[in-house]
Amino acid sequence: MFDARWRSSLERGTQPAGQVIRRMGATADHLTLIGLVLAVATAVTVASGRLGIGLALLIASSLPDLLDGAVAKAAGTASARGAFFDSVADRVSDSLVMGGLAWYLASRHGGHAAVLALAVLAASVLVSYERARAEGLGFSAKGGLMERGERVFAVCVGLAFSRLLVPLLWVMLTLTAVTAVQRFVMVWRQAGAAKEAAPVGRWRPSRVEERWRAWREAAGPSAPPSTTRWRARRQEWLGARAERRRTRVTRP
Repeated sequence: MFDARWRSSLERGTQPAGQVIRRMGATADHLTLIGLVLAVATAVTVASGRLGIGLALLIASSLPDLLDGAVAKAAGTASARGAFFDSVADRVSDSLVMGGLAWYLASRHGGHAAVLALAVLAASVLVSYERARAEGLGFSAKGGLMERGERVFAVCVGLAFSRLLVPLLWVMLTLTAVTAVQRFVMVWRQAGAAKEAAPVGRWRPSRVEERWRAWREAAGPSAPPSTTRWRARRQEWLGARAERRRTRVTRP
């Protein structure tokens, strides 16, 4: 929700900071790595019960995630590799922070509260997976009530007001589950529309047939010796059989 409404404004606002950081010699990967280190510190601090310091570290770990894209654009180094690294780092950071919360809740409120934090983590991973899988299939699965920005904000509020932490986790779990359903429906509709728009009766080879064809095409001059010998013997056998047939036909 935050991403859809304020992403463009946020990117315009972070452009000057990205240019300054680029001139300092830092890269987007450096910022992503700094965010990971701060996420580790956040998890350890929250797990030990120092929620105020954990809040400050969580905010600090979120800043590199806001600025790495601006730095990459300012340096002209935006790439698929950097985007992949950033996405993986986000998932690791989320797991660390929620793991620290689970540890804290287990020590203060018992095991059931810790399971609540892990349930939020599982639901958030599902939301991220739906988007990644949809984009891999050529569809879009952005948006929803509880994306990563909203989750980080809710955790910050919970760390600032510890009495609200458990109720906020219940809200996060509910809204994250709703977001997962929203994205599922979104991709389901896109896939249905794409199926209806596909040409009727058009044959499409299966994955096994495609692999078999690729293997046959690759089995040319660069084919393995066993394949070459098998083809040569087959050609010899076919030639011998054709010669025997011609001999039987021409025999008086």
